Amino acid sequence: QVHDLIQIQACGLRNLPDTDVMQSWMSCIVSWSGISAVAEDSEGRIVGYVLARIKDAADSEGGIHGHIRSISVLRSHRRRGLARKLMSLSLRAMQDTYRATHVTLHVRKSNVGARALYAGLGFTCVKVKERHCESLQVLRCWFSLKYT
Repeated sequence: QVHDLIQIQACGLRNLPDTDVMQSWMSCIVSWSGISAVAEDSEGRIVGYVLARIKDAADSEGGIHGHIRSISVLRSHRRRGLARKLMSLSLRAMQDTYRATHVTLHVRKSNVGARALYAGLGFTCVKVKERHCESLQVLRCWFSLKYT
């Protein structure tokens, strides 16, 4: 729904220096159905989201490559496990729907809380890169999906 997209953008803009959330959300839900998710409060307001996609085969590093484009939870709703639930839903959907073999994401080196969340989910940070548009270090984190 259009109203949901506006709430998602508002949530992202409160927490992230990202201005293209609505465009990214629309691209993710149209192109890669079922691997992005939202969290709502008891009144139906969106308080968190995860945007995910499957990278093109040419971009892949062997196997099917999922990527977490963005995740955000409003400060008022943090420390309730929402980010972990959103990430778990997205990872499971990438595995079940697209047979992704690995998932990547980028996180600021200074974002200790997010890094702890990702490590707890099994992500390993594999390299640091400098962002050209900002003077900060970004870690590239990798997660291998297991199949039984």
